[in-house]
Parts: sequence; C-alpha cells; structure tokens
Amino acid sequence: MARKRQGRPVHGWVVVDKPLGVTSVNVVAAVRRGCDAAKAGHSGTLDPLATGVLPIALGEATKTISFVMDCKKSYRFTVRWGERRDTDDAEGRVIEESGVRPDTDAIRAVSARFVGEIDQVPPQYSAVKVEGKRAYELARARLDVDLKARPAYVERFDLVACPDIDHAVFDVVCGKGTYMRALARDIAIALGTCGYVSALRRTSVGSFKEADAIPLEKVESLGHSGALLDHVLPIEAVLADIPALALTEAEARKMQHGQPVPVLPVARRMPEKLVLRDAVVCAMAEGKPVALARVRGGEIRPVRVLNL
Repeated sequence: MARKRQGRPVHGWVVVDKPLGVTSVNVVAAVRRGCDAAKAGHSGTLDPLATGVLPIALGEATKTISFVMDCKKSYRFTVRWGERRDTDDAEGRVIEESGVRPDTDAIRAVSARFVGEIDQVPPQYSAVKVEGKRAYELARARLDVDLKARPAYVERFDLVACPDIDHAVFDVVCGKGTYMRALARDIAIALGTCGYVSALRRTSVGSFKEADAIPLEKVESLGHSGALLDHVLPIEAVLADIPALALTEAEARKMQHGQPVPVLPVARRMPEKLVLRDAVVCAMAEGKPVALARVRGGEIRPVRVLNL
C-alpha cells in the first residue's frame, strides 16, 4: 500500500532570496515545512555559493516548473582575474595563474562577442551527464571529462564595474542552460588571462524578480506562525508571458479529462487576434488555470492538466 503524502494541498509559488552557503534542496524543505505543503520543488538549482531568486513551486505549480526553467534569467556576477580554478568558482583549487589584468575598454569589446547565440562548453563541475554519470562526479574522482560545446543564448552581457584591477562585475540576461562560470572562464581566455566567478547572484527568473523574493530567515520565521501562506503567489503568476485562453465550463471539463477542444470557437471569443499555431497557452476557466496546452491541428491540446 502506498504511503499517504504528508501535508496540505497548497498550490502556488514562494519566491525565496537564497542566501550564501545554503543548498537549493534545503530551501525547498524550508518552504515545504513553512507551508505544511504536500508537494514542493524548485525551478532550477542555485549552487551553495550563489545567492538570489529561487522560485519554489508548491502542489500543482510543480507541473509548470519546466516552463519556468525555459524562461530567461538574469544574473550579476564578479570575475576574479588572474586565477583559474577547477570548478570555475571560488570553491575550487587553483589550476592556472596569470599576471594579465584587462582594462575596461578591452573587457567591453570582448564581452560583445559573447552576446547572441553562442557555443559554450559547460564547466567540468556541472550536472551535465557523461555516459550516464554527472560531470561533477567524474571531476571529483579526478577523471578526464570530455564535455562537448552546446548552444547557449546571451541577450545581454554588460560590464557594471571594475572595483579594482583584479575584479570585474557583470550583468547578464540569458536563456536556459547558460553557465555563468563558463562565461567567466571564456571571457578571461579571450582577454588573454584566466579568471573565475568569485560572487554570483541571480536577480530574476522569468517574471519573478528580486522584489518578489523573501529572505530565507523570514521564510522560516513566517512558517512558525503560519503566515507564510499569505506569501504564496498564484500559479498563473509564472504564466503571465504566455497567451491565456478563456474556456467555457464544458470546454474546461473536457480539458480536465485530457481531451482537446476546438480552437476556432475559443479564438472567436478573444478580443484580439493572436497567432496561436504551435503556441503554448494557458487555458483558463472562471479565473483559474485549467491546463498548459498547445494549439495544433485546429485543436487546443492539454499538455499538463492542473487540478485546482
């Protein structure tokens, strides 16, 4: 007999400002305890040495995690010039040194090369799978890891400040799967030196911004009083960037049973015409999301049904 899941059916998002030195798994556990939620998950790991925006999905919101992971993200990170570390961040051991320190003009000129569609080799210490094992597992075992370049997208790569000759601070907006540690490594190489990420903060994930984020210590204190539930954002908060289609009660019932509905009657009721073919949409009924769906072949086909 399956063990009954503990906790209440809480559905929505809690956006946490993850502090330094804490794992993403620990943050998920803190939010789940604080809300007494039956189910929780995060939308993209932040390393213990990183801080910032970490959205935690509760209940049916976990079905939208893949959508959040595909959203654009923004980061602020600091590169320390003159040293390369095996992890490409401050946690690793020094494996290379250089006396070259780039100036601001050179940094700005070279950073422009990394904007747009780029090829990027992930860090040796990453979660990329190599023959069924995580790259970081192989790297920790001192085994050679042959990681292939993969496409990445960088929308912005801006130099913010050079507080001293050893450091430079950058703001980046990027797509899914873009590694800040690899950007730091590669821009240093392009500048004729070496470098690693000495500080990293995620400032947004899709529609979730720093202003939405609750410090972890506040999550824990609110959880003791039960007030954390007041900070749970609705599931649709993360779906603001995709078209919403209003369904009738009959259409919603069909969708909830995994059945498609014709797109034409729904489109006719829309106040403005949208190009919907092959688009991911949020099917709504009575102000609540019913499903994430895709428009194909004249039908709205459910992809993930939300049981709210």
